[in-house]
Amino acid sequence: MQTTPAQPVGQLLRLWRQRRRLSQLELACDAEISPRHLSFLETGRSTPSRVMLLRLARQLQIPLREQNALLLASGYAPVFAEQPLAAPELAAARRTVELVLAGHEPAPAIAIDRHWTLLAANRMVTPLLGAVDPVLLQPPVNVIRLGLHPAGLAPQVVNFPEWRGHLLARLRHQIAVSGDPVLDELLREVARYPLPAQHQAHGCPSPDEHAPLAVALRVRVGADTLAFLSTTTVFGTPVDVTLAELAIESFFPADAATAEALRAIMAGL
Repeated sequence: MQTTPAQPVGQLLRLWRQRRRLSQLELACDAEISPRHLSFLETGRSTPSRVMLLRLARQLQIPLREQNALLLASGYAPVFAEQPLAAPELAAARRTVELVLAGHEPAPAIAIDRHWTLLAANRMVTPLLGAVDPVLLQPPVNVIRLGLHPAGLAPQVVNFPEWRGHLLARLRHQIAVSGDPVLDELLREVARYPLPAQHQAHGCPSPDEHAPLAVALRVRVGADTLAFLSTTTVFGTPVDVTLAELAIESFFPADAATAEALRAIMAGL
């Protein structure tokens, strides 16, 4: 659903430029317009054309949803369609997502939207959630909430403080890039969750500027401790808001024992 933004388009442009930490001169040079023209656009002394708005939006790497908001703020119709993933028009994209998820098996993989809402999952995800409170598995399922809630996966995660820090850092980065108030509220909520009892004595680790390139997720499943490395896949050139905001999170085995355990779980499905 699209809503008309309360802020004038010039203020929105300035907000996105500041969010990207660009000066007016830098953005003007990138967009091949004069700094004076950009200044007039931001202050409302000039009205941007549709073409100019989209050019600046591309330079600022503004998400498609917010590009539509910019157009609405200037009185133009949105350019990018937005349909639910279940819509008939997105049947081909939905099949692609299902094929990608299935292709990752026996590694677990999920599809999520911009707010970390679970859209789809392959068969290997369910065996990992056996100890989770069923209330957290009622749709819509939020993956961040599921991973950090004390009644969710948190008690099963062996390296929970480290994994929690990793997830919160990702969420903060996403907020910095998008300015999404829903994500900001989600961050406020999950940051207040207490640590599982087995980790309370150690507390939350301080941010580490020399943190490793990848943080492994180590989770207990039955008598085993499985280790995963996660990757994120997005669509390359989407023209629909829903597809632009869709991501596939894949959890690959980080060691041979995990790979073997996943194959055994897969054989039993």
